[in-house]
Amino acid sequence: MQRRDFLKLMGVGAGAVGAGAVAKLGQANAASPARAPIASPHAQQTEDWQTMNTHHEEGVEIFLAGIGSDPNFWRPPMEPEMDGNVKVFNLVCQEVDWDTGAGMTFPAMTYNGMAPGPTIRVTEGDTVRIVVTNEMTQPHNVHFHGLRVPNNVDGVPFVTQPSLNPGETQAYEFTVRNYGSHMYHSHFNSAEQNTRGMLGAFIVDPLDASREPQVDADYVWILNDSALGYTFNGKGFPYTQPIVAHLGDRIRVRYMNEGLMIHPMHLHGIPQLVIAQDGFMLPTPYWCDTLNIAPGQRFDVLIDCDEPGAWAYHCHILSHAEGRDGMFGMVSVLVVQE
Repeated sequence: MQRRDFLKLMGVGAGAVGAGAVAKLGQANAASPARAPIASPHAQQTEDWQTMNTHHEEGVEIFLAGIGSDPNFWRPPMEPEMDGNVKVFNLVCQEVDWDTGAGMTFPAMTYNGMAPGPTIRVTEGDTVRIVVTNEMTQPHNVHFHGLRVPNNVDGVPFVTQPSLNPGETQAYEFTVRNYGSHMYHSHFNSAEQNTRGMLGAFIVDPLDASREPQVDADYVWILNDSALGYTFNGKGFPYTQPIVAHLGDRIRVRYMNEGLMIHPMHLHGIPQLVIAQDGFMLPTPYWCDTLNIAPGQRFDVLIDCDEPGAWAYHCHILSHAEGRDGMFGMVSVLVVQE
């Protein structure tokens, strides 16, 4: 979506971004996406309201200018190598400096140099081999969170298998038994390794496609906090990307919380229909506008894009999303175009 189209949708000109409806979307604290700049209501005012408006506006301008600039934000699925009928995925554990936006870098631990790691997407009944090479300075193990796997590949060091030490390679091979939205992540020093980026989506499509709803688009949002700040898919506002849909579209969003905190995800203007939790389809879906997601949980929602506009979309623990200098961290936008 082009920036001018976004502004047109919002009903404002390029020079009026902060004055009208767009201003409510706010601005990131670009200097520190990890910071939660919430002040006491009794704190002394240190800047005038015009300056506060300017800071909000600047963040929105950055967000608008960055639309479409990060094609890897949504993590397209990895292409497997084939070994007979086995789908082989190669993951390399690496320590890198990860940029959450505008050159704000953090020491990260990653799969294939990215935080979160690449999306793995397969079909129920597939046999997969995940080959993991550890190039880090710490041991590691991979746990396939939510997937039903043989005990000897469950990824818990000294419980199910040895640790994967620096310089070593380990293969995890299993047949995928249960479909749904799952994850893979570290299970060695995981409070540090996960929050520093060692996590990724593992999506399993059902063999019978009729078991799931038909949608126009499918998005994964991995929520994380702590070591890299408050992020969606490894980025903090205003360096996140919007979801762009057309009026009448039905989209699916898969939330995955890989952090240490709860994150209630709130969408303005349009309700969310919760259809699955932790990879299991719910017998009775339910509607909400704010969905609380605890660490380790996954929720799948359907959104019927029946209200045109640009709708704020954020964690509703406001210290994860908004402060005196505008919005930051766990904030994005759903854009519904007519």
